[in-house]
Amino acid sequence: MSDSLPNSPDPESLQAAAEEALSQELAVLRGASAPAAAPSAAGAEDEPRVESEVWRRVLLARHPQRPTALDWIGLMCGDFSELHGDRRFGDDPAMVAGMAEFRGRQVLILGQQRGRDVKDKIRRNFGMAKPEGYRKAMRLMRLAEKFHRPILTLIDTQGAYPGVDAEERGQAEAIAWNLREMARLRVPVVATVVGEGGSGGALGIGMGNRVLMLENAMYSVISPEGCASIMWRDAEKKEIAAAALKLTAAELFALDLVDEVVPEPPGGAHTDPKAAAQMLGDALERALVRMENLSGADLQAQRCARFRGLGHFYQEAPAR
Repeated sequence: MSDSLPNSPDPESLQAAAEEALSQELAVLRGASAPAAAPSAAGAEDEPRVESEVWRRVLLARHPQRPTALDWIGLMCGDFSELHGDRRFGDDPAMVAGMAEFRGRQVLILGQQRGRDVKDKIRRNFGMAKPEGYRKAMRLMRLAEKFHRPILTLIDTQGAYPGVDAEERGQAEAIAWNLREMARLRVPVVATVVGEGGSGGALGIGMGNRVLMLENAMYSVISPEGCASIMWRDAEKKEIAAAALKLTAAELFALDLVDEVVPEPPGGAHTDPKAAAQMLGDALERALVRMENLSGADLQAQRCARFRGLGHFYQEAPAR
């Protein structure tokens, strides 16, 4: 845990204030899912404000002082014992994983580690895991299943590493394998987007029975810059792209793509990591309690049903 992270002055009052603000925002967003009226001149003036608010969330998700996976683990868990290697190629510092004690439970906790300073970020490849990282994660998830331990995953990555070496070692296959094998796990899996959840790199450890998301995290198939470059050939239109992608926690909750939005202290998790970890720990504990009486087969069925039920499909009537 970095010494630069501030201490919590009053976690209970901060948590209450954060939860109240979040509940108001979610209520507004739920109401926004109703059919909209025709746009007016005033509505057109509101568009830049909406884009600015979404982009503020993106910047908070990427904040350099935002807690990393190891920070969250250190704040929420005790007796963490990190495990290494995929037993096929090597170890990947971008993916950290190990057994730990979480509020009286023995669990496996893993996540992408971006790094803190420049040297650490380079060593950990900025949190962009290679195939050996995803294979290490899957190896340890199978180990947790063997010993009947719940699995907690912390998602925080721009995406899986797209380099030539990663492709040569089967990056796409490693992620696809994880998707299939995580669906088959017979222990509870809770996935949480704690920072930036980018594309398949996030999904590679994101197949949970419950998927949580921090209030100022983001979850998307592509970065706003990448989307803007493709759609308008201009990365400077990233704020417009971010608003169109609906990548914020509140928007994804309104679409039923995440199961719970975890509030953060005012200003973001980096302003009070201890209070943020307390809120996240409470949400994880609630999720585990919900599943503690489910059998392995029930957990498999619930997990598959959750992901198969995502999205809305429309079919036109056949022409006559």
